[in-house]
Amino acid sequence: MGEQVRYGLVGTGMMGVEHLNNLAITLGAVVTALADPAEGSLGWAKTALGDRAEQATAFDSVGALAKSGLCDAIIVASPNFTHRAVLEPLFDAGLHILCEKPLATTIEDCRWIVDRAAQSEKVFWTAMEYRFMPPAAEFIADIHAGKIGKLQMLSIREHRFPFLVKVADWNRFSRNTGGTMVEKCCHFFDLMRLIVGAEAVRVYCSGAMDVNHLDEAYGGETPDIIDNSYTTVDFANGVRAMLDLSMFADGAENQEEITAVGSDARLDVLIPEGAIMHSPRVGFRNPKNATRRLVHTDETALNAGSHHGSTFYQHQRFNAAVRGVGPVEVTAHDGMMAVAIGTAAEISAREHRVVEMTELGF
Repeated sequence: MGEQVRYGLVGTGMMGVEHLNNLAITLGAVVTALADPAEGSLGWAKTALGDRAEQATAFDSVGALAKSGLCDAIIVASPNFTHRAVLEPLFDAGLHILCEKPLATTIEDCRWIVDRAAQSEKVFWTAMEYRFMPPAAEFIADIHAGKIGKLQMLSIREHRFPFLVKVADWNRFSRNTGGTMVEKCCHFFDLMRLIVGAEAVRVYCSGAMDVNHLDEAYGGETPDIIDNSYTTVDFANGVRAMLDLSMFADGAENQEEITAVGSDARLDVLIPEGAIMHSPRVGFRNPKNATRRLVHTDETALNAGSHHGSTFYQHQRFNAAVRGVGPVEVTAHDGMMAVAIGTAAEISAREHRVVEMTELGF
């Protein structure tokens, strides 16, 4: 394969369009195929492509796209519950794949995907954009470089807006999404694993749907998705991590606030502000010695999506992996383990108990 990579997109809704916007600024990326059963969604994609829409053939099924021979790599951005069915013909066709999070809505489907990815010589990449936000990436690098000593505590706060409206309102029900702790929070459980460098052993989640969607009904059913929670995760190496989620806090200045505390210092990152604060231990009543720096994110990358530039940076790395000049940084296994922690959190919130990861086979 040369410098040009031909992309197909399965699922042309909001996240699919964000991928198209970022491919437009990815050197050598050409969008040659689209697949979505909803005509309206295909229309959004064609509008996003603009003059480039003529290069992209629209298909009414993923099977037809997979067999077309028009693509080198496929982005899967279809609803969560469709991922296994969508991936099967793509694996059969021997294509490089970037699959949006969560990998799937059940651990069983995740295991199937992991097995199929292991049998393929092509790149399989689970899309975990939050790893690639420049402030988050520098924060993680600082921890791994030992700038706080031995990590012991990690906390992640996301205070944000409610779930957005999706086609056919599929994201209002846990059976379609895996539940909020899988759908949304797999990002943060992935970050925890990456930062901590170990696997989870037990999970406790206290959460409920208390504010959002209470007056909504779809086909006589009311939504059942958590809109706020506290989750604690114990890791095998002794590190404790916590997630504080509120989906009715859209007035917060920073959507994400992540804090790591080690034996020698505390480190904070604020997103979208981009500030990283390093606060070494100084002893009781001694003067503080904290430092603060701002991490720059390219303006073009920021404007291409709603994930603080991370979709752009992820695409550069995926593209490099497809061309054989870079590693796969987020595997199918990584995607599965994030779903597993989210599944444990969903069980914990429903049953009001601690869930051991061994209960789920991990």
